[in-house]
Amino acid sequence: MKINRLAALIAAIVIGAAALTAQNGTMTPYSRFGYGILSDNASAAQQAMGGIGYAMNSGRQINVMNPASYARVDSLTFLFDMGINFTNLWTSETVNGTTTSESHDGGGLGYVTMQFPLSKRLGMSVGLLPFSSVGYAFGNDINHGFASRQGSGSINQLYLGLGAKIVKGLNIGVNAAYLFGHTINDTYAITNSGATSLYERELRVRDFRISAGLQYTLEAGANAYTIGLAFTPGKQLLGRTKTYYYDTDMEQSKPKETDNFKLKDLYSLADSYGAGINANIGNRLMLEADFTWQPWSKCKYNGEKNVLADRYKLAVGGQYRPSLRGSYLRRIEYRAGAFYDRDYLVVRGNNVREYGASVGLGLPVPGFKTTISLTVGWLHRQAYPASLIKEDYLNITLGVNFNEVWFLKNKIY
Repeated sequence: MKINRLAALIAAIVIGAAALTAQNGTMTPYSRFGYGILSDNASAAQQAMGGIGYAMNSGRQINVMNPASYARVDSLTFLFDMGINFTNLWTSETVNGTTTSESHDGGGLGYVTMQFPLSKRLGMSVGLLPFSSVGYAFGNDINHGFASRQGSGSINQLYLGLGAKIVKGLNIGVNAAYLFGHTINDTYAITNSGATSLYERELRVRDFRISAGLQYTLEAGANAYTIGLAFTPGKQLLGRTKTYYYDTDMEQSKPKETDNFKLKDLYSLADSYGAGINANIGNRLMLEADFTWQPWSKCKYNGEKNVLADRYKLAVGGQYRPSLRGSYLRRIEYRAGAFYDRDYLVVRGNNVREYGASVGLGLPVPGFKTTISLTVGWLHRQAYPASLIKEDYLNITLGVNFNEVWFLKNKIY
């Protein structure tokens, strides 16, 4: 192994960790509810295919969605993957027959991951991913004044995972993640006389969570068919919540309460079940369909149940590569996918729904195994049955997947 390159990548992980915790590209008022907008741990390549991954086990890509996939890493290969997101958002809302529209831009570092072999039957992955994010700012008139609502922050996960080959075709894996971060939700009330009141709720999370996965592959000549399963158990959430109140008329500020999540049994996370089926045809065409189920209605949020909804998501996607060798155009990976997501958020008794489609390219770097992934996706989000605010996103994700041989011993002549 070349130590200088390893040191450079470790430095990139540290820098990426700082950048990821500092940046937040979320910009939707729907993130005011629950823990914000959830992430599904999909890389740039997976996002181009609708966010699939439970049954994907390519040794050329890091797949955090199912840790069993780590076992497929080649015994001489070191993978490093990072993604950057660019987003343009259009919103529209109709109130009393009048429709207002707005446009916003955002983006930032999406994830940083790496993967390497420990032995011929064991692979490891480590990285930093978002768990959820909050970002919004809007206001409305109230009696004798104006109310402004703002929110920011994110919950991140630093994970370490292992994947092992048990018998031919059967791999299992596990991820252990440290959840950390905080979210802030502010409500300002400004009266016509100029007095200002601030109500702030801050959530700080410091906790651990594990997930497990299984993949079984059946080979039939040049084709391979894989079934993947992933499970993350729910749990009570550790951390602290602080409620802060300030009133200019009182000329003082005071924190009202500080609670420990677990001791007070106020907040919890849902179980997550994932299943997928994958077909790899002749090492050229790969197709997959995934299903996710998360019973959030059983969880407590701020001490109450049934304030969140059960979430389910269906994703389909695929990738086509004309040839492993040959001209540059024949070695490009062409990707496409789509998804439908009934989210866990409930707003004024309405469920939030998302659906979208994406396309992308995997562009090989000449002379190297490194691939640059370019993904363009469209997402639509709105509540149902009352539509409330309608949102349309144009997401562009740039991912760089470094694939190098680091563990080959030099021959002595």
